[in-house]
Amino acid sequence: MSFKDFKKRKSAGIEKLQKAAAEANPSKKSYGDDRMWKLQRDKSGNGYAVIRFLPVPFENGTNDAPWNRYWDHGFQDETTGQWYIERSLTSLGLEDPVGKLNNQLWNTGNKTLATHQKRRLHYVSNILVISDPANPQNEGKVMLFEYGKKIFEKVMDAIKPQFPDEQAVDVFDMDKGANFNLKARIVDGWVNYDKSSWDNPTSIGDEKFQEEIYDQLVDLYEFTDPNDKGYKTYPELEARLNQVTGRGTGTPELTAAQRAALGTPTQAPSAGKQSEASEPTGPVDFEKASADMDENKDKKEEGDVLDYFAKMAAES
Repeated sequence: MSFKDFKKRKSAGIEKLQKAAAEANPSKKSYGDDRMWKLQRDKSGNGYAVIRFLPVPFENGTNDAPWNRYWDHGFQDETTGQWYIERSLTSLGLEDPVGKLNNQLWNTGNKTLATHQKRRLHYVSNILVISDPANPQNEGKVMLFEYGKKIFEKVMDAIKPQFPDEQAVDVFDMDKGANFNLKARIVDGWVNYDKSSWDNPTSIGDEKFQEEIYDQLVDLYEFTDPNDKGYKTYPELEARLNQVTGRGTGTPELTAAQRAALGTPTQAPSAGKQSEASEPTGPVDFEKASADMDENKDKKEEGDVLDYFAKMAAES
């Protein structure tokens, strides 16, 4: 679709966010992907850059949300010293071997290990790098930005502010959006983004410049494809989990007791279709319970934001 058609459909296309943004969508790993931009921090843990969040092009309607989200697991086994870093099948609505194992661990009293291995939430969006002092070669480039819940909350607060004296801004809009001053620092041993802030709304540039930007945007549907090679099958993930944890050195199989606790894996989805995740056995679904509060908050925030988008479209 051309940039001119994009401009005509921009308001109408917002309505498609209602479905797409409510779904939990996976993304590719950023490892080795030179399209991914990352804030570089100094030895003290401080980092600063200015970026501009961008929309997605209207293509085949598979995903018009300006953000996408997925889950992964990233942990080091204390016994073997090996790392497990894999995308979680729960991103596709499927059960995942680590999630099943975590449920078993949690319900048998090993809550510390289950928490250590819990899944992590990631978002991804198109951005324009305005200023990157640590890597000035990135400035002016359209790139992909992978970020976490704290930065996503900053986006939500801008689009749907909590207080009446704050102006609502569609930060993904090239005409009426705003630059984001991304500031990172270390607080109590963790990376903190509380100092980050939005500039006043402004156009990203004239129509010719916007068209140049538009032509470089990535359709985020590519990050939702269940057949993407970044997603391993349940048996492959199970075998890797065994290797990392030392359960099945020399064999991909779990012990009989472990397999009984984890249950039978769900069949992998066919192309273009996502299956519903079956409920794990046991009195508590740890992966679900540990994320419920954040998940419900996300859904409410996204619902409010999409209502705001729909109102904008009606008024345009």
